[in-house]
Amino acid sequence: MYIKCWGSRGSIPVSGPGYLTYGGDTTCIEVRSDTNDLVIIDAGTGIRNLGTLMVKEGCHACHLLFTHVHWDHVMGLTAFSPLFNKDCRVTIPRLPFGGHYIEEALDTLFSPPSFPVPYRDIKKRLIFADFPMDHFTIGSLTFDTIPISHPNGGLGYRIRENNRQFVFLTDNELGTQHEGGASFEDYLQFIRGSDLLLHDAEYTPEEYATRTGWGHSAWPDTLRLALQAEVKRLGLIHHNAEHKDDAIDDIVNACREEILQSGSSLDCFAVGSNTLIAV
Repeated sequence: MYIKCWGSRGSIPVSGPGYLTYGGDTTCIEVRSDTNDLVIIDAGTGIRNLGTLMVKEGCHACHLLFTHVHWDHVMGLTAFSPLFNKDCRVTIPRLPFGGHYIEEALDTLFSPPSFPVPYRDIKKRLIFADFPMDHFTIGSLTFDTIPISHPNGGLGYRIRENNRQFVFLTDNELGTQHEGGASFEDYLQFIRGSDLLLHDAEYTPEEYATRTGWGHSAWPDTLRLALQAEVKRLGLIHHNAEHKDDAIDDIVNACREEILQSGSSLDCFAVGSNTLIAV
């Protein structure tokens, strides 16, 4: 299983000389199985570059999962070039909200006057499918889900293949349990022993003190979760739009100092656009 991040920024895309290392695109994760099944998680602005690669590869089919449908996780879909190819087919499970919520959200995204191409043309490429909410398979990949602690709700994903385990928990506030969200202990059990965890670590402790309840975690809580769950690698993601490269480096260095003091062998890093990880 290979995981590539195409966008690791939160809330809004950013650009400029301070964002060269970790990039400025919002959340988009590519998962490729050993049998080349392609699953995309979230359609932030990072999905634009992934779409360009898919066109070059002649790849016309994929599954697209959403953790939730806040704008920074869907806005890139309007620039996802495969959708404008008549041969493209994108299968979208009716997750994380069930019913027709996903269709309604995308209908709004592609509607005038905000978008010029009629949604009826885009919809020809989309296959909305009913999947079990908590456990399903796509090709050789097995998925389990858990509710995220975030305003309006959503899902985190645990993906397994060949005894390897990857967990993606973005927009997950560990310091406050939102309505419908899981507890710290629930997340601990969900990720325990994972080969790779990508988890929201948007705030410093000082920032979190004035942003409690906003739906994102402070890095010490994220690190504590990873250490207690004994995961092998921790990737910090959903970087604050105000955090330039140096600020993110400072967070990583602080995490590594605490890991060293704890005696753990946890590998901690910040996820950037174009980060490729073999699991």
